[in-house]
Amino acid sequence: MINTTVNIKTFRNLVSRNKKRLRSFLTRVEKKDPKNLHLVTLEANELSWAKTDCMDCANCCKTMSPTYTQRDILRIAKYMGMTARAFKEKWLYKDRVGDWLNKSQPCQFLDIKTNLCGIYEVRPGDCAGFPHHGTKKIKDYLHVYKQNVEFCPATYRLVEFMEEGISDGKWELK
Repeated sequence: MINTTVNIKTFRNLVSRNKKRLRSFLTRVEKKDPKNLHLVTLEANELSWAKTDCMDCANCCKTMSPTYTQRDILRIAKYMGMTARAFKEKWLYKDRVGDWLNKSQPCQFLDIKTNLCGIYEVRPGDCAGFPHHGTKKIKDYLHVYKQNVEFCPATYRLVEFMEEGISDGKWELK
């Protein structure tokens, strides 16, 4: 059985040692514009999830905020029996670029003891899509991977597997 336990302290130490290298690798991949990048990422993604259990981690919910769309706000407010305005006033703030974000971290909807989301059924689209590994336009998300490599162990492992596979010659970037 593969250990999928995530120790956040160990993860943060790994990130502090390797973040620059992994981000540099992603920058090189961006510049090469490889034809088979999607296939490389799909295989690396599969490997990363075999070693990562989100329910054991929830670091994204503890350290980041999703961007709430108007549709998200309306859906969640309805689920909570509130108006959209009351929901925004209670839980969100508008940042300098006009995005709606959580007022607090960790996320107010996260149960810290169980790492379960209290609004999972209606969670924001940003949460549902996180960490954005399955997208078909991988090249358009490499900048997101650069950011998420320090917050998400699955993304960290995905980029490590990509780098390892490419440097070992398993995958070739053309």
